[in-house]
Amino acid sequence: MATMARDRLGRTLRGEAQTAFSVELTAKADDLSLEVEGFGHVRFPVTPGGARKLLGLGQPARFGRGEETLTDPDVRDTWEIPKHLVRAEWDGAALKDVLATVKEELGLPNGAELTADLHSLLLYEPNQFFLAHQDSEKDDAMVGTLVVTLPSSYSGGELIVGHNEERREYRGSKTALSVVAFYADCRHEVLRVKSGYRITLTYNLLLHGNTSRPDGDDGTVAELADLLREHFSTPVPRYYGGPAIDPPNRLVYLLDHEYTPRGLSWRRLKGTDASRVALLRVAADKAGCETILALTDIRTTHSAFPADEGYGYWDQGWHRGDYDEGDEEYSGDASGTEGEYDIQELIDSEVTLTHWTGPEGTRLEETSLYVDRKQVCTSTSTGDLTPYSSEYEGYMGNWGNTLDRWYHRAAVIVWPREQAFANRAESSPAWALDEIAAMASAGDVPGARAAAATLAPFWDTVLRGRTPEGSGRIFGPALRAADAVADAQIAAMLLHPFRVEDLDHESVDSFGKIAGRYGQPWTAELVQTWFGGKQPAWAYGVGQERPRWIADRLPGLCARLHASGSAGAAAAQRLVDLAWEWLAKDIGIGIASSSPSRRDEELGGLGGPLASFLEDTSRRTFEWPIPKERRQHVHSRIDAAELPVTHVTRRQGRPYTLVLNKTDALFAREQEARTRDETDLKWLAGVWSPFPSFEPTARRTR
Repeated sequence: MATMARDRLGRTLRGEAQTAFSVELTAKADDLSLEVEGFGHVRFPVTPGGARKLLGLGQPARFGRGEETLTDPDVRDTWEIPKHLVRAEWDGAALKDVLATVKEELGLPNGAELTADLHSLLLYEPNQFFLAHQDSEKDDAMVGTLVVTLPSSYSGGELIVGHNEERREYRGSKTALSVVAFYADCRHEVLRVKSGYRITLTYNLLLHGNTSRPDGDDGTVAELADLLREHFSTPVPRYYGGPAIDPPNRLVYLLDHEYTPRGLSWRRLKGTDASRVALLRVAADKAGCETILALTDIRTTHSAFPADEGYGYWDQGWHRGDYDEGDEEYSGDASGTEGEYDIQELIDSEVTLTHWTGPEGTRLEETSLYVDRKQVCTSTSTGDLTPYSSEYEGYMGNWGNTLDRWYHRAAVIVWPREQAFANRAESSPAWALDEIAAMASAGDVPGARAAAATLAPFWDTVLRGRTPEGSGRIFGPALRAADAVADAQIAAMLLHPFRVEDLDHESVDSFGKIAGRYGQPWTAELVQTWFGGKQPAWAYGVGQERPRWIADRLPGLCARLHASGSAGAAAAQRLVDLAWEWLAKDIGIGIASSSPSRRDEELGGLGGPLASFLEDTSRRTFEWPIPKERRQHVHSRIDAAELPVTHVTRRQGRPYTLVLNKTDALFAREQEARTRDETDLKWLAGVWSPFPSFEPTARRTR
């Protein structure tokens, strides 16, 4: 079964690999030479007097919150000496040896190069601290942080580093350099200094080179390739029985570490992620698949109940917020008071893709695509990781007590190469339409047709949830792509999900052109679909903007179509016919309403479209199938309003058809009104002529 294949794939990639998320080393004090402008050479260990003198060069350290850069001693209370005043030089190969050990302990590939870039010099005096936070990536190559605590005498000020459910505590040394390195997605904090001065240099850890080379053997790769083939060839069983549905079109393998959009790259994967992904990419290539990197948002819902006992320091303090050293970011309360609840069984989970890259790991694109759980696998359960936010909801009648948790996880998406276009198109229809048109424009019309044909299984569904504005934005590209494929069936599929309201003055010329290409029957059927005649059930009731479209746009669109030729004229006639069919139904619904106020409101809203009919000289007749009671009502209304429209009933079929015809009196009235206005104007000019100051065409001024 496909489920078994993806589960086995996750277990195979998990293997026995064990790497650290943080590492501590020591170095000799004389391995580092430190100069600070305005202070001079810093001798180790740093004395209290020397520390106080350094404080005079510092300024309150900042952090970021959204687009703002702030200082707040309740969040971050420490002093920072500007980087341009600091010169730190390591003796010989000391730093190189430190970085080699860090690379090995963190599980970074041997072939990559790890370097350290100085970020800041920080000083903590008694009672200062930095709440739990997560470092942002200050460089595209940044994978972690290196903290070098200078030798000095102090108490408190422990550095706490955690990842998922693990936490480690690091203290400085009175005589040696204490070096701690950890991945950028690790949450960490500095506890309150009790006495003395804690002084640190912080570095950004940068990874250069290719981290994607696999460390596994050919046997592991072959096994993974077989599992991928099984996953993509096995039909998926339904949740509630019945025939299995088509095999999955993608596999989403969730990684263990967290990455930002800036830090997402094949070359900067962390720890076991790097080795596992390298194996998966080679196996995917062997199985005829393509791989891309992605970011996901995950929500899980568990049944939960208030705990009988309080929560400890880790639960209370660790998830207090997202802060970051230097130009860092604070994102507020991260996960609430999760320790107050006993978490029970998993009720539901959702995985949504938020970003993905091209196959080369570049061209990061935003996306929003829900992923079915039967397409997801992982080597580490999401429940074993630390959520970035959580929310508890008590008993709500039909629902029990629940705890929602939210996670950020990176992922590798795998799909068969022949399904690559369709997978991308499901998330970005506009991109797919532009690609189809570009392929055809470059001469590859068969390729454009083949690519477009892969959209058929989901094209209606993927456009279903779009707003009218979103649908309208891709209507023009859809018309161009439908024209470019030069295939009536594929063109109809591409245009099927849209509505007639999407047709506007910017797209009408393209529509006229495509009507000429595919002919009158094809165009008539397509327009019928746009009016809702052959659309799926979700499409009905979407015509709230239709009366305004008929009143404001339809006449101008028809004029443009008439000017484009016979095919355009036929399309215009079809639009008008269907518009009146739709109006007839709505008028009937309005008349049938038992509420006078609602009836007046609904019929009043149709006044504009009806006026368009009366003003349209090319539309003299309207045939309206309508029951007897409604025909009588329309007869009486026309007579009472003295409208220049004849109304007779053709007694054929059921219901009978009310035939409305504009009379010549309609146009005679317009001519009479014009003649009367001209006579009145002439009379006014004669009355006012004795007064020289009268200017009939200009505004008079005093």
